[in-house]
Amino acid sequence: MKFTYDFVEINGKVPMIEFLDGLSLKECAKIFAYIDKLVELKNSKIQPKENLSKYLDDGIFELRVNFKNRISRSFYFYESEKQIIFTHGIIKKSQRVPKTEIERAKTIRKTLIRGER
Repeated sequence: MKFTYDFVEINGKVPMIEFLDGLSLKECAKIFAYIDKLVELKNSKIQPKENLSKYLDDGIFELRVNFKNRISRSFYFYESEKQIIFTHGIIKKSQRVPKTEIERAKTIRKTLIRGER
């Protein structure tokens, strides 16, 4: 079985798509290219480098995409052994990830696990 990815849907809303809707077409394309790269590396059993994907806390990871003068962080977790679930994304200018965003990803994951999609 190969790795796949999906976006969380909660109450008819998809936070990751809402995030992507606020970006330019070029930025969206770059994020999808990085998601594809993450899946490709995982399917090849290659651990992604920290400049692409980084473990944050309690099963939450971030996918990092650099743009010209800012950084995109897309948060995800593994629902099953081979399913990557993206919760939401943010744009930031600094290196540090706000704790509130990590907590938001954890809350979204708990909602998904409880079946409140």
